Amino acid sequence: MEFKFKEFSELSNNELYNILRLRNHVFIVEQKCPYDDIDGKDIKSQHLLLEDNGNLAGYLRILPKGLSFPQPSIGRVLVKKEYRGGGFAREMMQNAIQFIQIKWDEKEIKISAQVYLKSFYKSLGFKEVSEPYLEDDIPHVDMFYKG
Repeated sequence: MEFKFKEFSELSNNELYNILRLRNHVFIVEQKCPYDDIDGKDIKSQHLLLEDNGNLAGYLRILPKGLSFPQPSIGRVLVKKEYRGGGFAREMMQNAIQFIQIKWDEKEIKISAQVYLKSFYKSLGFKEVSEPYLEDDIPHVDMFYKG
């Protein structure tokens, strides 16, 4: 397994296609949630790809401060179905947190997390900072990390 950080301009056509295809499959098809995934934020974000022999196994994007929240953020966190349960989401999140702290010299991170994943994000050091709310008809909560 290999982790790769890339800016949008560094993504190949195939990488971008595979990212969008996997995001579509997980967030729209699996979760039965029609929403506008292509939101214009990818262009300004860092992208973390988890590859297994060239195949996309996991993905997340790291958004700079001011794009979604006043703090940097992490979103679109996913692991392909056949790779789930192996701790890869945790590793990706730890890599993303380190990236924000080291590359961007930022200590605070804010995310919008699906409610059913609160305990996962809490285990990484995030704290719940909002009441649950609906985003695209899925319960979410804002969470905050201070390193």
